[in-house]
Amino acid sequence: MSAMDGLTESISNIAIGKAQREVEQTPTEPIAPPVLGGSYVVDDSVLSTFPIPGTKVLDAYNYGESLWGKTAKVVVQLPSGEEGYYFLKVISLGEVGRQMCEGEFESLKTIHAVSPTIVPEPYGWGKCSQDDPDAYFLLAEFRDIGEQPAEPVKLATLLADLHKRSVSPTGKFGFHISTYHAKISQAVNSWEDSWCDLFTKHLGHVMELAKPILKWREFDVVCKLTLEKVVPRLLLPLQSDGRTLKPCLVHGDCWDGNTAMDSRTGEAFVFDVCSFYGHNEYDTGNWRAPRHRLSGKAYIQNYKQNFPVSEPEEDWDARNLLYSLTFNIGNTIYIPGSVQRQVVYDDMTTLCEMFCPDDLKREIAR
Repeated sequence: MSAMDGLTESISNIAIGKAQREVEQTPTEPIAPPVLGGSYVVDDSVLSTFPIPGTKVLDAYNYGESLWGKTAKVVVQLPSGEEGYYFLKVISLGEVGRQMCEGEFESLKTIHAVSPTIVPEPYGWGKCSQDDPDAYFLLAEFRDIGEQPAEPVKLATLLADLHKRSVSPTGKFGFHISTYHAKISQAVNSWEDSWCDLFTKHLGHVMELAKPILKWREFDVVCKLTLEKVVPRLLLPLQSDGRTLKPCLVHGDCWDGNTAMDSRTGEAFVFDVCSFYGHNEYDTGNWRAPRHRLSGKAYIQNYKQNFPVSEPEEDWDARNLLYSLTFNIGNTIYIPGSVQRQVVYDDMTTLCEMFCPDDLKREIAR
C-alpha cells in the first residue's frame, strides 16, 4: 500500500470505491481556527433570550463561516459587571431557517440535559425583528474552538458516553420534531418501535429529494433496491432473534468541522447538531468518507472500545456503509461543488451486489 492509498483507506472491511478514491483524500493540514471579523449588529429580538436578565451588549463580531447564514461572537456585560460571551447564528432562509434554528436548539437542549460538557448550552432561538424579515437566530454559550477535529480518545469517549447514558423519552426511535442536516429536513419526527422503520423513512426522504435533482434512472433503481432489500436485510436483524437495540441520542452530523477541542478547558466538544434517537452506530457512518479526518482509524477503534459493536457483529462493515449514504447524498445535492454523485451510486451498487445481486441485474437491464 502506498502512502497515497493510505489516505483513502476505509474504516471498514469494505473498500473505498474507485470514484471515491479518485476524488477524496484525507486532509493532512489542520483546520484553520475560526477568526473574528468586522463588527456585527445584534438584532433586538436576540436580547430577550439572554440567560441573565439585565445583560447588555458591549460589542459583537463576525465569527467563523457558515454555508447557510452568519455567525457571530457577542460580547456582553453581565449584571455583576463581568464580561461574558455568547455565540449567535442567524439564518436567512425563511421557514427553512426557522426549522433549522428550532431543530438545532432542541437538539442542543436534549444533548445538554444528558451531558452538559459535550455541547454549548443553548439559550434561545427566534425570529429577527429588524433588517431581514426572513431571518431566524440561535443563541448559545460561546466555546473557544481549538484544534479540529477533536482528539480521537476524548471524542470517542464523550460520544460513546452520550450514546450510553441517553434515554429515549418514549423508549422508541425518533424525535419530537424534525431536525435539519444542513438544509435537509430529516424524516425523524415520529416515534417508531423499529429502527429499520425509522431509518427507512429517513433515508427514503433524502433519496426523494435527490432524484429530481440528479435525474438519473440507474440512481433511482439502486435507491429502490437499497430501501426495499438492503435496509431490512441489515437493520431488521438488530431487533430479531432475541436481540434488542437501545435508542440512543445521536449527534446527527458528526464530522471534522462539527467537533473541536475547547482551547480553554482542553476537553472535546461537538456542535451543529441535528439529533434524534437512533442506532448509536449511525453517528460513525460519516466517518467512512476519506474527505474527513475522522476517517482515521484511531477514531473508530477508540469508539468501539467504549461502545461494543451491535450484533450481528459481522454486519458492522455493511451497516457502516449504509449509514454513510444519508450524509453523502446530502452532500451531493446541497454542497456547492460536490463530487459525491458517482460515489453514492457506487456505494449503493456495492450494497445491492452484496445482498440482492439478482434483483440488481434484472432492474438495471430493464
